Amino acid sequence: MARSINDAGIALVKSFESFRADPYQDEGDVWTQGYGRTHGITADSPPITEPQACAWLAEDLQEFGNYVLEYIKTALSDNEYAALVSLTENVGTGPLIGGLGKVLNAGDKASTADHFLLWDKETIDGELVEVPGLTRRRTAERELFLTPDEEPATHNID
Repeated sequence: MARSINDAGIALVKSFESFRADPYQDEGDVWTQGYGRTHGITADSPPITEPQACAWLAEDLQEFGNYVLEYIKTALSDNEYAALVSLTENVGTGPLIGGLGKVLNAGDKASTADHFLLWDKETIDGELVEVPGLTRRRTAERELFLTPDEEPATHNID
């Protein structure tokens, strides 16, 4: 069953990724463009428009949402799902496969929220370092995860 991330989740991702027309290297030296796309991006990638970046983001969030649906077997509210998609878009499936996913699948949503905060580090120059931007993002994702849905419908990405 396909599921789409809600507007709150899209806004969260966009607020942390910001639009970049030209390719750039992030703090981990990964080539990135648009709203955080890394797949297929190189130093020589041509500039893109903001509508193209939104289309890429929709594709990427659908892909990462599919991972959430694959690994998380408990029912999720729209905001819980959106927070997990944002986390997965940023760090990959490690949290879903590891402790966060295990705690969530066991039904402990309160402890799950705290697991977001463990994913605020990045390997820089061969060393695992806490990154303030990641700490802010994990805190925002945790808050979204804990926020009750204002409306029950899942919103499509436009």
